[in-house]
Amino acid sequence: MAAPKKGRKAPGGQGKPGRTLALMLIVMAALVGGMFWSGETTPRLGIDLAGGTTITLKAEAEPGKESAVNETNMNTAVGIIERRVNGLGVSEAEVQTQGKENIIVNIPKGTNSEQAQKQVGTTARLYFRPVLNVLPAGPATPEPSGSPSASPSGAPGDKATDGEDKATAPSSSPTTQGRAVTEALKAPSPSPSGAASGQPENAQSPAPAPTPSGAAAGSALEKQFAALNCLDPKARANAGKDAQPGQPTVACGKNSIGGWEKYLLGPAEVDGRDVDDAKGVLDPQRGIWIVQMDFTSAGAKKFAKITGKLSQQPSPMNQFAIVLDGEVVSAPQVNQTLSANAEISGSFDQQSAQDLGNILSYGALPLSFNVETVTTVTPALGGEQLKAGLIAGAIGLALVVIYLVVYYRGLSVVALLSLLVSGILTYSLMSLLGPAIGFALNLPAVCGAIVAIGITADSFIVYFERIRDEIREGRTLRPAVERAWPRARRTILVSDFVSFLAAAVLFVVTVGKVQGFAFTLGLTTLLDVVVVFFFTKPLMTLLARTKFFASGHPWSGLDPKRLGAKPPLRRSRRVSAPVDPKEA
Repeated sequence: MAAPKKGRKAPGGQGKPGRTLALMLIVMAALVGGMFWSGETTPRLGIDLAGGTTITLKAEAEPGKESAVNETNMNTAVGIIERRVNGLGVSEAEVQTQGKENIIVNIPKGTNSEQAQKQVGTTARLYFRPVLNVLPAGPATPEPSGSPSASPSGAPGDKATDGEDKATAPSSSPTTQGRAVTEALKAPSPSPSGAASGQPENAQSPAPAPTPSGAAAGSALEKQFAALNCLDPKARANAGKDAQPGQPTVACGKNSIGGWEKYLLGPAEVDGRDVDDAKGVLDPQRGIWIVQMDFTSAGAKKFAKITGKLSQQPSPMNQFAIVLDGEVVSAPQVNQTLSANAEISGSFDQQSAQDLGNILSYGALPLSFNVETVTTVTPALGGEQLKAGLIAGAIGLALVVIYLVVYYRGLSVVALLSLLVSGILTYSLMSLLGPAIGFALNLPAVCGAIVAIGITADSFIVYFERIRDEIREGRTLRPAVERAWPRARRTILVSDFVSFLAAAVLFVVTVGKVQGFAFTLGLTTLLDVVVVFFFTKPLMTLLARTKFFASGHPWSGLDPKRLGAKPPLRRSRRVSAPVDPKEA
């Protein structure tokens, strides 16, 4: 018989358990170090634990236009609501869809729930306003005449790049432009459905005699425009917030290079309901991305009227601003009269063209939201719920520890150390996943972590019982540990796969807080596999080499007599009984 090759391992064996344990400890140290380095030493808490407001919105469409409630428009609405909530100065708010027609808004503590409800529950307001002036984002001191002048270096040329037609309009002198803006502000306010009388057709003509109230309003708006600082998030959110469609206003917007600019805008000439359809498409002839707009019959007349006027104006007054919720999302130039069909071209890429198309489409659709439920949890109530969850987890962990110590004795050390490692990995990952993917620990997630204690303990029990079965069959500890591992490994993998599959299905088919339970359950199930393979098994291999466990000490949990093993053990030599000569 050929001798076995040198270095051959026993079935299921692990040649260098010390290296595996060292690798596991390095990974743990890296995760804990990353947690302290990032400053996220505690997991983010959800609304039900930290306190805050949860608002459920239901999308509704006008009769005959139910198709407006679709995935594209719902996702666009989520982006709009996120911007509204951020405008309130809220950080770490969560906005997500639930099903096909609901949106869930979670706003942390410290926010006025009534103000938040008012902001997120209103329909997006989309208007087309003529541009009267554009300046850099920062505040400026008004000139002695009280009329702001256009900056020769800036904003009009920058902003026009974001969506301008290829033909450029003649530029105006600062004096002429300032006079035109003053005339527009002092003129009576028109109806938003008609042409704007406040937008002059000829900047050189003298202004009509203003009424005292109109002059006062124009002066106040000029001062507001000069003082506006679009670099301040709160100032951006409040700019033009309460502006009426038929009144001039101020607003902020980004240029093509991502910088902020401030706009002085005339009364709204067209609103979003006049847009029939809009989409970002690739022009095959020019090879550039553009935004195509189709107007309704009424909207086409309005748009033709205003673009006919704008095309005759100097820059920047030949631009119209697309204003959504008080923010300028685009301000293309106009060089010809447009009517039922128009396109916006410029420095678009695919994403920016499609985003603008979605915004225009959303503003055009009869899509509104009704507030279904508003749930407010105070920090005190959230703290009580968190305390109750932690108490439940501690009770469950204590019962598991008592069972392991009483039943497995010395083996319980392996189980407790494995639970400790699993707990450290789970806690550090939850802390790091908060800022990374927005994971928030809510009450169902705490329940998932508690359930995971049982799943992890079950894996240890499976392995321990396989080892004890091998000892009952007469094997010593070291071969029993190696022979038990392949059978236990299959059982553990199958069990964890079923748990992870259930968690994945639950995560996909549910939303909101239930997803927290599913995510935590799936995460801890994966960590269970990692801990059993890279900590429990190599640790058990090393302990099997110690005298306390290898000799089957009564307190080791592996005493052959206590387990009912029948000596002699299979590895001991068997001496054949002598044959009686009389019987031969």
